[in-house]
Amino acid sequence: MNWIVFDYGEVLCTRTTALPKLAATMGVPAVEFEPAYWAVREPYDRGSSDLEYWTSIGDRLGARVDDAMSEELTAIDVAGWSNLAPSSLELLEALSEAGAALALLSNAPSSFGKWVREQEWAKLFRVTLFSGDVKLAKPDAEIFRLLLEKLGAKPEECLFFDDRESNVEGARAVGIQAQLWDGAEAARAALG
Repeated sequence: MNWIVFDYGEVLCTRTTALPKLAATMGVPAVEFEPAYWAVREPYDRGSSDLEYWTSIGDRLGARVDDAMSEELTAIDVAGWSNLAPSSLELLEALSEAGAALALLSNAPSSFGKWVREQEWAKLFRVTLFSGDVKLAKPDAEIFRLLLEKLGAKPEECLFFDDRESNVEGARAVGIQAQLWDGAEAARAALG
C-alpha cells in the first residue's frame, strides 16, 4: 500500500453546525434552509462560484443575496466545516510520523479547498484534491483517475476512506481499494 487517501467531510471533520447561523444570516427559517443547502450543493462542489451557490439558495427561498452576503455566508460555511475531529487528526499525525503517504480527496467548493491548504495540519498531506478546483466530483470515475495521476500511483497502491457508500463504490470501480469510514479506530485497525 503506497497511498492512504481520506475524504474530508464527516471523515476528518465533524458535520457542520453552521446551518442555523447560515439561515439566520440569509433571513430565512432554518427548517427551510437546510433542504435548499443540500439540494444545490452538488453544482457548488463541482466548481460553481460562491455567489452562484448562495444565490441559487436565495432564489429557492425568496431571499436576495449580493456579493457582501455571499462572502459572509461563505465564511460561515467554511467555519462550519472546519472542526477537525481530534481522533482523525491523531490518526493522520501517527500515519505521517510512520512515513505513510497521505492524500486528501474531497467533494468541496474551491473556497473551502483554499482554506484547507492554509491550515497547519494540511501539511500532513502530500496531495490535496478538491472537486471544486477540478470541476469533477466523487463518485465519478474521472476524479479518481485524476487522483491516481496526481499521486503517480496504480489503483491497487491506494486505500481510500469515505463516509459515503457511493464514493467507496466509485473508487472500487476504478480498482482503488476503498473502505467505508467508521471512525479513526476502525481505520487504524484496517491499516493494521
